[in-house]
Amino acid sequence: MSTIEHRSATPRRGRAAATPPAPAAPSAPAAESATPPPEVAIPGDPESLRAMDPAQLPGLARTLRRRLVEICSQSGGHLGPNLGVVELTIALHREFHSPAEPIVFDTGHQAYVHKMLTGRADLTGLRTAGGTAGYPDRSESVHDLVENSHASGSIAWAHGLDRAHRLAGADGTALAIIGDGALTGGVALEALNLLGSDRGSRTIVVLNDNTRSYAPTVGGIAEHLSQLRAGRIAAGEDLFSTLGLTYLGPIDGHDLGALADAMAAARRAAEDPTSAGVLIHVLTRKGAGFARAEADTVDHWHATGPFAAEGPAPDQELAPVPDQAQPAPTAPAETWTSRFGAAMLDAARADERVVAISAAMIDPVGLTPMQQELPRRVLDVGIAEQLALDTAAGLSAGGRKPVVSLYATFLNRAIDQLLLDIALHGEDVTLTLDRAGVTGDDGPSHHGIWDLALAATVPGLSLWAPRDAAHLDAALPAALAAPGPALVRFPKGACPPELPALAQLPAGEVLAGDASAPIDILLVSVGALAGRAVDAAAGLAAIHPALNLVVLDPVRALPLGDELLELAATARAVVTLEDGLAERGIGAALGTRLARHATLAAPGPVLRNLGVDQEFIPHGKRDAILAAQGLDAAGIAASIRGLLQGS
Repeated sequence: MSTIEHRSATPRRGRAAATPPAPAAPSAPAAESATPPPEVAIPGDPESLRAMDPAQLPGLARTLRRRLVEICSQSGGHLGPNLGVVELTIALHREFHSPAEPIVFDTGHQAYVHKMLTGRADLTGLRTAGGTAGYPDRSESVHDLVENSHASGSIAWAHGLDRAHRLAGADGTALAIIGDGALTGGVALEALNLLGSDRGSRTIVVLNDNTRSYAPTVGGIAEHLSQLRAGRIAAGEDLFSTLGLTYLGPIDGHDLGALADAMAAARRAAEDPTSAGVLIHVLTRKGAGFARAEADTVDHWHATGPFAAEGPAPDQELAPVPDQAQPAPTAPAETWTSRFGAAMLDAARADERVVAISAAMIDPVGLTPMQQELPRRVLDVGIAEQLALDTAAGLSAGGRKPVVSLYATFLNRAIDQLLLDIALHGEDVTLTLDRAGVTGDDGPSHHGIWDLALAATVPGLSLWAPRDAAHLDAALPAALAAPGPALVRFPKGACPPELPALAQLPAGEVLAGDASAPIDILLVSVGALAGRAVDAAAGLAAIHPALNLVVLDPVRALPLGDELLELAATARAVVTLEDGLAERGIGAALGTRLARHATLAAPGPVLRNLGVDQEFIPHGKRDAILAAQGLDAAGIAASIRGLLQGS
């Protein structure tokens, strides 16, 4: 069976109208016996794309799909979303003149084809340090105007750009390409509400309806889109028309002719000064054209690591590497995510009040085992973190024990709800943050480096940052038992080896040094960097055998306990280590508390906070980024040696 399916060589002309046409499902794969179109080289820029004969476009789509699979097989990446927007992106750049007519992708992980058509055909070094970013990146191209990688903001961006152009007397449209469930986000709905009343707006919203985020899209809007796809809603009675927008669709998102007609119709509607914004409803298939992705019902290869695939000649189809060419399978390392998923299921079995909440990411955050066994107690609220936290507050007030599971970077989107809806009311809500700290390949928007700084500002919040899997197992039930808001954070990737404690103190667990003797340096290690701290201490002990360097894991990092403050006050120096902002977070909070008790006669210990610089960190491998930030064993040891100079 082939793994790449192709469209017919001649584009089929479709129709785009303000009234719903007959139901328009995305094109089915061409029959395997059909002759695929000859491949066409990827043009170097959008102007060259616009000059191409329409008959060449199916061959270009074939080339783009082949290259997407080849590139992602080597680097990993967001393959499924990009396979689904090949024809759509071609049509966008054929009709609209980027960058003068800005194209804003929401979310930016569906912009690979856009990059390939704007001078980056090979996506060189995709998601590696110094290479092509996995999201739009202003430093790469003038066509990447908005570095959009979190969901639901594109419509507001495009509408703002359109307003700026109109105020300046400039011509042209502004486009938002929203898909992968992003229309479930509150900001997107707020933007549609405003756009529908803005007469004269030249904003065009392209709704890339593939019915999914990671998983199937949820909620009333998802049901409404389903009814539109089925042709069950009369002309003008759709939600978007009701809001005041011009609705075009549904359109087959893999039919180049229909897309061309729709884009031209959208331009005409947008240029009508008596109408508000335009919404084109485009139907696509996530993973389109790659059989393995289309057959994957979990997420259609939404995101993938490297995988085995041959690089065929241009007129051949991609096929899997034969079995004999593949390395022998090895047991995968246990990840933080899978360990949390098991702990979460155990907690739910033990207490029927436990309810899990996800913001459209049930599988990525480890909730699949609980969903399979206890489906009524796992809620997916869509891409809406604010909603997730407020729902949790209500569940808590109603006697449940809610657990909101997010990626750490997405907590930023709901800090107001954490602070004023959960903490102010003292609700027993637990948050679990996957991908905390430096994450790597996805770049500045996805590093989870702000959560500790945010958490340190929330009154009454308890926080656990387990150093290994065993401590993660213990942290979740402890958080569930704690009164008020609680947070458990852990990084991306495989769990490190278990790191046993040498001694138990009221202040935490001693991992190195002798806490019963006078302490020269107290190294307070928060979270999964503990192994690096112990390695650094061992290296320093070999050079400075008389130095009593105590490595302490406080286990519960917030609130700061009096026992930790008392122990820290006895040390000559205190060094804090965390996978978050050095100038904020746990170390900064500890330093502030110690400074309150300092006097000229007793100034207290020397302080050093080791963490991440307060900057946006580009994509790269986690270990390399940590080393560059001085957060590997060598960097930690070097910082401590700086304290010893002149002593």
